Amino acid sequence: MIAMTEDAIANEPIPPPLVKRTTLIVRSIERSIEFYRDVLGMSLWYDDEITLSGVGLAAGSKGDRTRLVIMQGPDPVLGMIGLLEFVAPRMVEPVRRERLGIGDIVFVMQGRDVHGVHSRARERGFKIHAAPHEFSVKGASGQKLQMTSLSLWDPDDYFIEYNQRQEAV
Repeated sequence: MIAMTEDAIANEPIPPPLVKRTTLIVRSIERSIEFYRDVLGMSLWYDDEITLSGVGLAAGSKGDRTRLVIMQGPDPVLGMIGLLEFVAPRMVEPVRRERLGIGDIVFVMQGRDVHGVHSRARERGFKIHAAPHEFSVKGASGQKLQMTSLSLWDPDDYFIEYNQRQEAV
């Protein structure tokens, strides 16, 4: 085994992290599960109650009870969405949003069922910002990408752009 000097270790490239999951703090975990499972088609991967330690999360206090649900898409590790509800005590709900601003999140998702997602979201009373519409954008390598896009809000006002790529003609 070859020992590395401190200088050699310091100059080793650091691999970037994988973004496995984004966790959203939600009003109602049941309503959020309905959206991510029944509208978008994700599956429930994890569901448990967690008592906060008061150390790692910049919300709540030591001893607060939360429920964490993790929704999974087609990849077994990447792109999961966590849903975290403060069970006791309940968290104060923010004002409902209609527009995005600094600090807000836009989830960009790609699937093959833009019209089905639109229909299921509308049937269940979820807020639609823009019905499915055609648009094109220049891809990273300069090629033109043609898509059908749907813009909608989840139950907690997280914004989602759901795109379905059109086959090149």
